[in-house]
Amino acid sequence: MIMSDNTYADDPIFKSEIREGMRVDWDVPIEMDDGLLLRANVYRPDDDGSYPVVMSHGPYGKDLHFEEIYKTCWDLMCENHPDVPAGSTNIHQSWEVCDPEKWVPKGYAVIRVDSRGAGRSPGYLEHWSPRETQDFATCIDWAGVQPWSNGKVGLSGISYYAVNQWQVAALRPKHLAAICPWEGFNDFYRELAYQDGIYDSFARHWYDMQILKIQHGYGDRGWASRANGELAAGPDTLSDEELAANRYDLYQSYISHPLDDDYYAALTPDLSKIEVPVLSCANWGGAPLHPRGNFNGFMQAGSKEKYLEVHGLEHWSLYYTDYGNDLQWRFFDRYLKGDDSGWKDQPRVSLNVRHPGEKFVLRAEDDWPLPRTQYTKYHLEPAGQVLSEKTASTVAEITYGAMGDGLTFLSNPMAEDTEICGPMAVKLNISSDTRDADLFVVLRVFQSDMKEVTFRGALDPHTPVASGWLRASHRKLDPARSTEAAPVHANDEVQALNPGEVYEVDVEIHASGIVVPAGYRFGLSIRGCDYVYPGEPNSGLSNMKNTFTGVGPFLHDDPDNRPAEVFDNNVTVHLGGDNAGYVLLPFIPAK
Repeated sequence: MIMSDNTYADDPIFKSEIREGMRVDWDVPIEMDDGLLLRANVYRPDDDGSYPVVMSHGPYGKDLHFEEIYKTCWDLMCENHPDVPAGSTNIHQSWEVCDPEKWVPKGYAVIRVDSRGAGRSPGYLEHWSPRETQDFATCIDWAGVQPWSNGKVGLSGISYYAVNQWQVAALRPKHLAAICPWEGFNDFYRELAYQDGIYDSFARHWYDMQILKIQHGYGDRGWASRANGELAAGPDTLSDEELAANRYDLYQSYISHPLDDDYYAALTPDLSKIEVPVLSCANWGGAPLHPRGNFNGFMQAGSKEKYLEVHGLEHWSLYYTDYGNDLQWRFFDRYLKGDDSGWKDQPRVSLNVRHPGEKFVLRAEDDWPLPRTQYTKYHLEPAGQVLSEKTASTVAEITYGAMGDGLTFLSNPMAEDTEICGPMAVKLNISSDTRDADLFVVLRVFQSDMKEVTFRGALDPHTPVASGWLRASHRKLDPARSTEAAPVHANDEVQALNPGEVYEVDVEIHASGIVVPAGYRFGLSIRGCDYVYPGEPNSGLSNMKNTFTGVGPFLHDDPDNRPAEVFDNNVTVHLGGDNAGYVLLPFIPAK
């Protein structure tokens, strides 16, 4: 039944009701420092108690049901993880945020805020901008002083709702008490817009498919809430011209900033400023968007109490499962309620160690990268294109066409089960017959019959073990941030190649993990274009434009960024003698 609340008696769209065993306050107004009202839903126990708050803030529509845009994701999750829909009516399920029907009975107040310009919140839409981050901080401190709040606010959510946790935590809002960024990047240049100089078209398509149809003012052209019947993209319907005037041009913003400049610096948080406890949850198969930021966030956050959890499978599912909920409840019980009974024995690092066949074995560790890592160089042996622990026996030059399959170097079969886990890097000496070259390096695993082993990744069901990217003209390293196992490129200038001249380059492979069974081989592929799974493509997901061919939506196919006259070229790898060529791998001995 609809109830009145004198606090917002004069607000034209606020309403409150008791349903699904909780009090639901719809369209609660939260005033920003410039007078704009953002709209939030508050789900809480229907009593006079005060409760810790779990908040999310973002552009996907607080009232948009999970199935509206993400139908294939929902079906896949429920089929593979039946514990997700169990125990809930699922009427309040929404993309990448927690289900209040499972959290409110645990003694939490759940808040979803539509960010500026999205859903039912008016304003100018500009993702992850300093303005949006400041709004988030304001919402946190608003929640901390409400009569139903115990003054402690935790942040929860996947991807977008994880990315902005890193950002806002660095602002240190007064009432922020803990964060749980689940698969969210924090380096806007290297993980979202570009991979070390190569433009990633993912964000452009994501904007079209997942953002524009929930922009505030899309109104009756969009969806109505399944829970309350209100229009998820706001009560008013604006023209296309009005909508365009109320948002930034994402593609133009990124493509006009090809270097890591002040534009990205304004978006990228200083992780050392984060002080609250952190539970960082990464995905083995999420490159480039979903693992790197969680590993780096764990390592670089200034928090005294910080934890890392790593898992596999599609990036949205485990968060909603009993496993994901239990992990978060124990963490937030500790830091929002002061109850450490479920968290006191939690290891600092918790790995779901990955084996072929989507098999995972949970294991506790002390730190990341794992302290007992044995970094080992596997050299590129031109004779037979072998990966060898010995340096190349002969001097050789191997040329490949950039738009073809490139080169693949294979190890000998493993004598025993062998774990590779952690950051990785490739060192090459290359030349190009044009002024530049794009390098795509892929760590792969093959069965004894040479059939490739792939995994259900964060998005693509046929994901290789690990990947790395580098535009050769961006080869300049940032020495202050680089290590041998994790080179970081400055990306602050273009150093064009002289055709035919040899250059040394270092390529970061995003950290990952795999146990290679006895009799299997690992391999390193060097290409000039995106990895392609050597099997049938996948039809993709309803929220994505493209068929999945091994890298999901993370394609490097923009013709303006990759003109054929430069990148449809021939690249030569120089090996032996003074020309280093190797992949540095993190081998993990058994405990």
